[in-house]
Amino acid sequence: MTPETIAALNLARAERRAVAFAKNLASGDEFLLPDAGAPVALNEIGLSALASDKSATYTIGNENWFVESRNPAPRLILVGAVHIAQALAPLAAMMGFEVLVVDPRRTFGNEDRFPGTEMINEWPDEALKQRRPDGGTAVVALTHDPKLDDPALDAALQSQAFYIGALGSRKTHAARLERLAALGHQPPVLERIWGPVGLDIAAVTAPEIALSVIAEIVAVRRGGRLAVRSP
Repeated sequence: MTPETIAALNLARAERRAVAFAKNLASGDEFLLPDAGAPVALNEIGLSALASDKSATYTIGNENWFVESRNPAPRLILVGAVHIAQALAPLAAMMGFEVLVVDPRRTFGNEDRFPGTEMINEWPDEALKQRRPDGGTAVVALTHDPKLDDPALDAALQSQAFYIGALGSRKTHAARLERLAALGHQPPVLERIWGPVGLDIAAVTAPEIALSVIAEIVAVRRGGRLAVRSP
């Protein structure tokens, strides 16, 4: 891998941009796909590799190409430095997620309570607008406080986040949807929110609820079968 390719890969990673690294096993030619200068068939293979998140060797004509998927790590933004977040952050990290915890309250959102987790002590809507959740990002609101959860969900609904979840009872969630509708979000948009968040496994404790949440996020991300789709 050339220094130029390494630099380009590092830049793509910093920008959370999905690219596929392709190398001709005979000539040594390298591309970061998609690339207008690459063969059309190679670009198509690159897009397929990114979609499946798999790497393999392919034959195009008489040439063998190794194509490696370089999707950015999935990201989980937790709004609220609460007990469930303390259990959910390490679980998500074990699943390969880059975890960020957002809470303007430094009493809750600090290194002592979340060792090794990136902490953002900003208002959730500001934090999300700056981080711009992409198609590889999940956002979960956990505070039960409309002053924190609603602005976060409002911002998340305007993003490309692949998963948006909110903690709370069905009654709480119904009231939340009414408030978000008053902000201008239409029913098809509000249906993006998974609430009450998490698979129904009769969870009671914070670790059990965290397990139900990360399981639901993984199922949505991987296209798994879900027994019940939250309204």
